[in-house]
Amino acid sequence: MANAQYIVGTTDLSLIEAPVTWRAYMICGFASFGGILFGYDSGYIAGVLGMDFVKQHFGHPVSKDVDPSGFIMATSQKSLITSILSAGTFIGALLGGGISEHIGRRTTIMSSCLVFAIGVAIQVGAINVTGLVAGRFIAGLGVGGVSATVILFVSEISPRRVRGLLVSVYQWAITIGLLVASGVDQACKDMPDRTSYRVPIGLQFIWAAILAVGLFFLPESPRYYVRRDRMDDALRSLERVRGQSGTARGIQAELAEIKANFEYEKQIASTSWADCFKGGLAARGNLRRVIAGTSLQMFQQWTGINFIFYYGTTFFQQIGMSNAFLMSTIMNVVNVVTTPASFYMIEKFGRRALLLWGACIMCVCEFIVAIVGIADITGRAANMCLIVFTCCYVASFATTWGPAAWVVIGEIYPLPIRAKGVALATASNWLWNCVIATITPYIVDKDKGNLGVKVFFVWGSALFLCFLFAFFVIPETKGLTLEQVDKMLEESTPRTSAKWVPHGTFAHEMGMADEQEGIVGMEEQQTALAKQSDAI
Repeated sequence: MANAQYIVGTTDLSLIEAPVTWRAYMICGFASFGGILFGYDSGYIAGVLGMDFVKQHFGHPVSKDVDPSGFIMATSQKSLITSILSAGTFIGALLGGGISEHIGRRTTIMSSCLVFAIGVAIQVGAINVTGLVAGRFIAGLGVGGVSATVILFVSEISPRRVRGLLVSVYQWAITIGLLVASGVDQACKDMPDRTSYRVPIGLQFIWAAILAVGLFFLPESPRYYVRRDRMDDALRSLERVRGQSGTARGIQAELAEIKANFEYEKQIASTSWADCFKGGLAARGNLRRVIAGTSLQMFQQWTGINFIFYYGTTFFQQIGMSNAFLMSTIMNVVNVVTTPASFYMIEKFGRRALLLWGACIMCVCEFIVAIVGIADITGRAANMCLIVFTCCYVASFATTWGPAAWVVIGEIYPLPIRAKGVALATASNWLWNCVIATITPYIVDKDKGNLGVKVFFVWGSALFLCFLFAFFVIPETKGLTLEQVDKMLEESTPRTSAKWVPHGTFAHEMGMADEQEGIVGMEEQQTALAKQSDAI
């Protein structure tokens, strides 16, 4: 059993994991396509609300001094149409977390795509605000299920060495969705009839169909099968996502570790919703992790980034910038182009470091934008300053808080409550998304709070709190398996987590290492005998 001791005793636990193959990249990359739905559905509304036909058809007449089109939508209408999506996604995320534990991660995503398509159909046929609101709420239910379950699915099937990169692809897909929505809005903004908003809305059928059909051919999460005690299915799933034979040492060791971790967690916790809130703030407490995940997603929203993507077009119009649609498109281009830098940074520097530095850089950028705005400086130089630092702010978010927040919530929960934990964190994202989308028009619009560009003081101040939260609460999870994260959270603090070194495995503690080694040894002996027979 020398090999078994080597597998269990070594601190270089990368030796027990199957090698990373292009198959893992392709499977996770396609699953992350769900971010397109998230990004496009969140982004198209900013341009639609700024279209002349939409303001004329759904709004009311005003002086051309107020709006060059002669029409404007009421603040309450903008707030409701924009925020109702987030209300739906909040509910959809919570439902998706529970459903995915019963029918699987993959099936939940496909079912959510169907619900999303129904909501899109209602929006396409809408001829009044009520129809748009109803359609966006139902579409939100689908987006919520997708957004919660895709993060869970990708986190569970990704190899640990590139898990941060692969989950970050989901954030990149969100930015691509935002950019595509902005481009479609730009192309449709001058159409003189209902086609102007029906085309941007209707294109969402394509994204839902691609994701649902593609997922039909992908494997289910092996951790879901372990949770359902379907070990043969779990082994076959690992074979597919790792591109290795089930008799390979890395596959056997990884499956043993997943199973042992689940058995260990079952001894100290149940799998109910109530169990998510047990354990208090103790090292192994589920409540501690739920608070960390839900608060992290809350603070991601309070960076103010969705103000740019939800209300950017109308905001740029209000502060007197020409080509407001073009400005919104530029912001989306910056978002897409800079996000891939996080693929390298999140594995090189870690999740915690990106959150800390990102909060600092974004805070500086937002205060500069606010100061330039209230200084009442006019002219090309002032506009360029606003544009440059807003772009820097968007780029900082895209490379730090955008992907890192999603990566962390996919890593910090134990298997028995992982689906529910990710669902709660995602629901928190959408809840605060809804709150901010609702209140922003009331505090920014000229006929209401009239904060205008001063709203960046609000986001900048919130980013100071984001820094403190990340510093005191969020651990470093880089380079660990999901099972090793459990041990790290138990044996370290957020500020010492980066120095924590893996030691041993759950398979060893639960007495499963020797069992797995025996299986592998028998398979190796059979393979050797077969080769000898062939040689004879």
